[in-house]
Amino acid sequence: MQSTLNCQLTPPCPRLRIVALVLAAGTASRMGGRPKCLLQRDGQTLLNRLLTALENAGIDETVLVLGHKADIIQASLKTRAHSTLRGPHWPAMPIHQVLNPQPTDGQNSSLHLGLAKAQSLQAQWLMVALADQPLLDAADLQALIAAVKASPAGTQMLQPWVEHQPGNPVMLSQKVMSDLLAHSQGVSFSGGPSSKDLPGGKEWRQLNPQQVHQWTTPNPHYKVDMDTPQDIAALQTKYGVALTWDTPI
Repeated sequence: MQSTLNCQLTPPCPRLRIVALVLAAGTASRMGGRPKCLLQRDGQTLLNRLLTALENAGIDETVLVLGHKADIIQASLKTRAHSTLRGPHWPAMPIHQVLNPQPTDGQNSSLHLGLAKAQSLQAQWLMVALADQPLLDAADLQALIAAVKASPAGTQMLQPWVEHQPGNPVMLSQKVMSDLLAHSQGVSFSGGPSSKDLPGGKEWRQLNPQQVHQWTTPNPHYKVDMDTPQDIAALQTKYGVALTWDTPI
């Protein structure tokens, strides 16, 4: 998939420094409060599976935003199998944990907390990923990076579009990160109501449509996520992928 995209950056095509931001702080109200990232596929939680895929895709560092049931999720990270593709001169991908003390303020509050940390890591591009996408693998993530390199001049945000629907992860440039963080100045993340109103990628996209590239792809991996028990059943029916709750909550 990656080889079909021609790099539009100044030759030779450079390696981009890409940081991932994984959002895993939500309350999972439609799953009865059980963190969706702890669903297991083939004996591995979706979160651990995603982190390994990010590592195998060559992501430099990852920021993980936790909130609801953070202690249980943190404990589950200890079971993650590290990449076998990174050689002795390619160190393990650092994972920086950020805690959202008010996860009920919504996904954008977690996004802004993660953005602040990611910006300090000097990311050229940020890959904003959800922790409940069971089909994503390293090849899918590498294809997103290739799509950024091949995107039209002036692209500041790239989002996969599958069957006329937006997918995830979303790629954000340094400019988008800075624009969004400008709204975080003076915002309280410890119970103040203002963090509920922070803008996210959707709002930036609406204000700057000419700088957004909708990358059309037939790959369904980008659009499948788990919000309800019905989604788990549909995944089994359509793709033959079984998810289980093996972690006690």
